[in-house]
Amino acid sequence: MADIENYRCTVSVTLDVIGGKWKPLILWHLSFKTLRFSQLQRRLAKVTQKMLTQQLRELEADGMVHRQVYAEVPPRVEYSLTEQGQSVVPILELMCQWGKDYLQTTTGEDVSICQIG
Repeated sequence: MADIENYRCTVSVTLDVIGGKWKPLILWHLSFKTLRFSQLQRRLAKVTQKMLTQQLRELEADGMVHRQVYAEVPPRVEYSLTEQGQSVVPILELMCQWGKDYLQTTTGEDVSICQIG
């Protein structure tokens, strides 16, 4: 993340840390349980391996995700939310509810698609 002098609005900080197409979804799925790379990739069907790797590295560098490597053959790597990562879960829950409300308003259908763990 850039230096604090580069920000004029704290919303920009939030978007730098959790914004984009994949980061909120990665954080959402990790909010339910620790996952391996392949498990995350299956949940985010359209993400490329390269993009998922990049997004996970950025989330790790920003202190949102913990990467645990196990010295096994083959190596096993698991991802989980840090305490800082857990702090964003209420925001993601609000986003889930807003999306549900938006779909219900625009389509007239009651949907519940956020509770995927």
